[in-house]
Amino acid sequence: MKNVKLRMAGMLLLVSGGLSAQNTGSAQPELNMPVIQTKYTADPAPFVFNDTVYLYTTHDEDNAEGFLMKDWLLYTSTDMVNWQDRGAVASLKDFKWYKGDNGAWAECVVERNGKWYMYCPIHGHGIGVLVADSPYGPFKDPIGKPLVWQKEHWDDIDPSVFIDDDGQAYMYWGNPNLYYVKLNEDMISYSGEIVKTPHIEDYQEGPWFYKRNGHYYLAFASTCCPEGIGYAMSDSPTGPWVHKGHIMDHTPRTRGNHPGIIDYKGKSYCFGLNYDIFRLETSRHAERRSVSIAEMEYNADGTIKELPYFQDCKLEQIENFNPYRKVEAETMAWGYGLKTTPKNEWAKDRWNQLVTDIDDGEYLMVKGVDFGKGASSFKVSASCHLYGGTMEIRLDSAEGTCIGTVAIGNTKSALQEFETAVQKVGGVHDLYFVFKGGKRQQRNLFMLDWWEFKK
Repeated sequence: MKNVKLRMAGMLLLVSGGLSAQNTGSAQPELNMPVIQTKYTADPAPFVFNDTVYLYTTHDEDNAEGFLMKDWLLYTSTDMVNWQDRGAVASLKDFKWYKGDNGAWAECVVERNGKWYMYCPIHGHGIGVLVADSPYGPFKDPIGKPLVWQKEHWDDIDPSVFIDDDGQAYMYWGNPNLYYVKLNEDMISYSGEIVKTPHIEDYQEGPWFYKRNGHYYLAFASTCCPEGIGYAMSDSPTGPWVHKGHIMDHTPRTRGNHPGIIDYKGKSYCFGLNYDIFRLETSRHAERRSVSIAEMEYNADGTIKELPYFQDCKLEQIENFNPYRKVEAETMAWGYGLKTTPKNEWAKDRWNQLVTDIDDGEYLMVKGVDFGKGASSFKVSASCHLYGGTMEIRLDSAEGTCIGTVAIGNTKSALQEFETAVQKVGGVHDLYFVFKGGKRQQRNLFMLDWWEFKK
């Protein structure tokens, strides 16, 4: 997003169900806002593995007007509200057969037999596939060409891959037409012909194919514009598909959508996209989108209860956050105005990010932190190349009880550990790190690497 920081005092105003740009961050307690604020993210592809949600997304560049997309990002969470930025896990550069610098469209990622497969449409050049030994990458191209490319049209976007109970994998995709193939067990080739399905009422793009309690589902972005999230059901993985209505109706509050649906820790979730973070900056339109999440419910017959727009939906934290460990600073529930930057792109932990672009008055919030009987001290790894400032540790709001303050001075850009005693306050609280500068430095105060509390 633009390096433009909104400084006006006061809460975000709720105006006709929307937002006005009057503050850098108080929206999270008021509305169900997008879960990522430090980058523009779109086309959510969530995947549950070993008790963690891996959220893969596309990435709208900060200066995008139309679609300007060069890489694919990853975020992880175990509580659905605090998300750790894992950085870019793949990019257009991983496809040597593609010479362009734009077109990294809506991906899908699945795991099979210890390998992770990422299906990546490159607009106008088909759908490629990458494979890795880890969900964090590095992802590499195993075939050196598109997996699917129907050169007579540009329909080949938005893949969705699902492995059925019998081991057969399917890939659905397409705009405005819907196609599927049966993938082979190697997940990088397919058998048989590409099948074009009969048109599903209200279907536009972005299919999300999955199975639940014996029912097959195709959720999708419904007819533009504006788009909603529609869905169809079938008793077979290849249809026929019966249109069932909307998960989220068409709404002028957003222009596009792209669903991702999972079950996690006893709840069901619908992921989608909107322009709600960009709207904090301006009312004009540009393709700078953000991922939102809402809890969803099924009826007894398997149909889905329709949701209101994301801002009006429910998203509850499903487990408390443990502060008594080294927490990467790029883990947050809210951090509007901040940025994340790779710490070391080529290191073993290349996914590790630094929190950067920290200006006076901004804050980072971690939700639902369980202090137990209370902490005694706080430590943070940070760096500063000029005069720095202070980092206030506050509870429950940016103006809440201050339990400690860390002064971060010039470290000559090297990471250095700073520690302070904190007031012993127990229980569960939202944790706010509020950043303050002095007269000599109010922008780009410092960079944060990690933090931890001690009992």
